[in-house]
Amino acid sequence: MIDGYVRNGSPAEGLECFLLMRSMGVKADEVTVVSALSAAGSLCYAWIGKWLHGFYVESGRVRWDVFVGSALVDMYMKCGHSDDARQVFDEMPTRNVVSWSCLVAGYVQLGRCKEALLVFQDMLIDNLRPHSKTLTSVLTACAQLGALDQGKWVHAYIDRNLIELNSILGTALIDMYVKCGCINEACFVFDKLPSKDLYTWTAMISGLAMNGDALGSLSFFSRMMCSGVKPNKVTFLGALSACSHGGLVEEGRKLFDEMRDKYHLDPDVDHYGCMVDLLGRAGYLEEAVKLIEEMPMEPSPSIWGALLGACVIHKNMELGEYIGNQLVNLQPDHSGWYSLLANVHLEHRKWDKAASVRKSMKMKGIDKIPGVSWIEVNGLIRDFVTSESLSDWELCEMMDTVWRHIVSSIYDHKVDNINISAGD
Repeated sequence: MIDGYVRNGSPAEGLECFLLMRSMGVKADEVTVVSALSAAGSLCYAWIGKWLHGFYVESGRVRWDVFVGSALVDMYMKCGHSDDARQVFDEMPTRNVVSWSCLVAGYVQLGRCKEALLVFQDMLIDNLRPHSKTLTSVLTACAQLGALDQGKWVHAYIDRNLIELNSILGTALIDMYVKCGCINEACFVFDKLPSKDLYTWTAMISGLAMNGDALGSLSFFSRMMCSGVKPNKVTFLGALSACSHGGLVEEGRKLFDEMRDKYHLDPDVDHYGCMVDLLGRAGYLEEAVKLIEEMPMEPSPSIWGALLGACVIHKNMELGEYIGNQLVNLQPDHSGWYSLLANVHLEHRKWDKAASVRKSMKMKGIDKIPGVSWIEVNGLIRDFVTSESLSDWELCEMMDTVWRHIVSSIYDHKVDNINISAGD
């Protein structure tokens, strides 16, 4: 009964059933504890999970086998306690592919993708063969990090080991390729899939939109409709995003209307955000403002921010100044709004007001959010964070080092007829 409740999306009822069982004096075994831990993890009830861990497992009331250990790892990860999950994993007497998969998937869910890839490497060193669920999590980590080389290695591993490319694994592959900018490879995987579900189509539609191919994205949307697959809210979000990137105003209006009238899907704040961004970029500022006023929910700061950016582009400084002040009041700790508001004043040649915004930002101790980027070199992910702490001398020294590497590379590859001066 407990397991049935959990499997059918009713973990709270599952825990109630577990408590009822205890009150009736029925002793729990390993299978019962695994089901209860799954319910606790689904509800993010870490305190219940820890009680189950201590009362049943640590005390020896149930045997700590691989199933109980895997359930503990999964529970702690779902509750956001990754360190506890790792400690349980390291202390497990025996581990199988499920145990490793729980750890990999947990790290991915918590956004710790580099740790997920390191665990996956350790799993392979341990001579365990990952199954499709493990590889799906690994591909998701590669997609988030832009780790194309490692993603390609996983793809090759799937082909070498004749692992069935089902819709879930295929969608993860497509998502990885599009997020790494490899549209041709994503299309190849898409065409190779024997069956394509809604999520597969949505991955292609959103991926093409993300890479700036608005017409290609809408083409896939049309193909999906012809195949009989009905779109959901995420699919429409990808299509509207394509319209926004491509400046396709009429197509965007049509999709937005069809979403509500034909498919009876209520737009979320993200859908309204796409429409405001689309209308704003195209210069339809009044229509964008009207759409915001008609929203059934409170507009998010990001929606006002999209309109503010459009005001800067189209030099509507009066509206931009009003929105900028509203955003600063809504999120007084958000550095981006101060920067946009200052830019509005600068465009309007209001130097004093721009300086006042910068001064206010400094007095409140608000720093710009540093930009972060990463690059994959020889299979390793390198992070880079912007910093204003480097002196001119340090920058010159760094540029000199880069220049020497370039010259050395040119000579190593024996490139002739190249005339480059340091000034270039």
